[in-house]
Order: sequence, then structure tokens, then C-alpha cells
Amino acid sequence: MSAEYTTFGLAPAMRAGGVLANGDYQAHRDFVDFIVDGRPLLYQLSDLDAVSPLASDVPPAIFTAQVRGLLLEAEPPLAGGRYVIYGCPECEDLACGAVTAVIDRHGEDFVWRDFAWQTGDLPDLERNGYHGIGPFLFRGDTYRAALHSLLAGPTALTGAGGERRRVLLIGARAAVLAKLAAALRIIGIGADITRDAAGIPADELRTYGAVAFGRGIGEQERAAVRQAFDDAGVDVAYVEGLAPIVPLLVAQVENALDRSPQEQRRLTRLVAADGEAGVEVTSPCRVRLIAYRLDRLYRTHMHEVFDGVLEAGRHRLALDEKATKGESFIVARTSGSVLVEAMAR
Repeated sequence: MSAEYTTFGLAPAMRAGGVLANGDYQAHRDFVDFIVDGRPLLYQLSDLDAVSPLASDVPPAIFTAQVRGLLLEAEPPLAGGRYVIYGCPECEDLACGAVTAVIDRHGEDFVWRDFAWQTGDLPDLERNGYHGIGPFLFRGDTYRAALHSLLAGPTALTGAGGERRRVLLIGARAAVLAKLAAALRIIGIGADITRDAAGIPADELRTYGAVAFGRGIGEQERAAVRQAFDDAGVDVAYVEGLAPIVPLLVAQVENALDRSPQEQRRLTRLVAADGEAGVEVTSPCRVRLIAYRLDRLYRTHMHEVFDGVLEAGRHRLALDEKATKGESFIVARTSGSVLVEAMAR
């Protein structure tokens, strides 16, 4: 093994939830990702929909046990000294598949090696190993310091996790708000409905990570809500609802709750104009584009316009007429993020 050190760090990350094109729901998960040589390790493992074991919604005792395991202060959970590095974001069952690796010591330092895709007791390294990944040699002091920082409280790194994974919905259309709140709760985001923020205690305002305004809320009402949060000293993201389309609004809320650093996101750009969508990704990944539009009778139409793997870089994707006529919007999704854009005219 090379004696060259690899840098190790941690950063907040998100697995975007949402309402999918086929009507299924995808759970929202906040977690702490491993930053190896300045890049999220997850993005170096091809197109993988997974989360680390350091998720903000696991019980504190289990979270602590996961950290202790990575510090080699507990027995490995899998045979052969193997640890789960990334697992299924929906059920965390090994049978669904997980990225595992051997973690051991090299003097005072730590080594991650023999990465593999594992679904049973032992992985087939020849067939399912990640041959271009690792081994990584991490300096013991920085490795221990990073992981020990989590033991003081995981929400310090997960940003929008825990009690901040809530959104306050403010709008005039009760039926749309009720459907939106139900959809958000299904994917793991708390949602409350109100007409204004007057009289809400400051401690309660601090539990929200975002505020979503419906199109029927005037600027004076919006300003009053912003003032209430400012007076409480709460920094929240504000969402201007593009249209009364629940999957579209869910995507907007998901994007607003993403507090991960911009330089560590996989999907970084979306524009929609002149019958095309412009997309930029930082590593190879599966990208799905869904178009939503309202017709003259305010009926919602959905059309999946692209679903495929894109290489790192900028891409121009043609949109057919069904995706661009009328008042239309584009939602772009990867496993780790979601962007929304109105079709420019």
C-alpha cells in the first residue's frame, strides 16, 4: 500500500426525497458524508443512491455506535473486519446492497481498503469490488478529531437535519396546502400550515428550516412573516411557490432544505429555455427531468422528458413540445439533489 496520505473530512449531505413520476414517494434523508481528498466519497462510487450510516434521523445511541465503529472502538458489524460505508436510504437492509470496506489501523493512522458492493455475508471482491477506489491512508489525528466532533451532537454537521427538517406552509388554497403537507410528511419532512406567523413563539419558529409561500400570498403578508422570523433570530430559506402542483412544490421545498456546500453538490445547474434544458453535474450520475405544466383550465400535466446517466460537465437536453407549451416547469433530480426551474419565454 502507498504510504501517501489521503485527506479525510466530514460534511452535511442530503438524499433528496420527493414525489416521483410514477407516483411513488422517495424518503428524504440528511446524513454526514465522508470527504476524501476534498470530494464526497459517495460521488466517487459511480451513480449510487445511498446514505452513510451517519444519518441525522437514527437514534442517538445507534449514531454513537456507528461513530465508535469507524474509530475501531467497537467490533466490526460484518465478517472480515468490514464496515458499512453507504447503505440503502429507504430500509438500510444489507440485502438491498451496501458499499462496505475493511477499516484497520496502520500504526496511529487508519486505513480504508477493499471497497466492495455487498449483499450477503461476504462480498466477492473480484466480481463486486471497487477496484479503482482506495486504499486510503488517513492521518490518525485528523481522522479521530473529525469523528469525535460528531459525538458532541450530529445536528452540528447535518445542518437541516433533526428539528430543522420542518417547513411552514403559508397559502390561500387550503386543499393544495393539505396535499402538500401530506406529501412532505410521507417523505420525512415535517410540515405545518398557517396563514401568517403572528403569535407563533420564537422557540417554535426556530424549529423550521424553510417557509413556503403560495402564489396567493401578497407581498405585505410575506414581509410580515419574514419580520417574525428576523425578530426571532431565525435563518430560514424562503420558497416562492411556482404553481399549485404538489410534486413541483415538494421539489422546491427539498431544494430549499439542502444546506450542503455548493461545491459538494452533484447537480449544480438547471436552466430551461428555447425548448432545451441545460444541466450541469459534477460527477457521472443518473439524472431525471420531469416537466409539469398547467393548462388553461388549471389542470396539471406531467411529462418525463429525460432519464439517463450523464457524465460530469454541462449538457443541453432537448425538450419536446408537450414539456414546453403553456405555463411549464422543469424538475431535475439526482440521488443527492433536486433543482426546479420555470420554463423561460
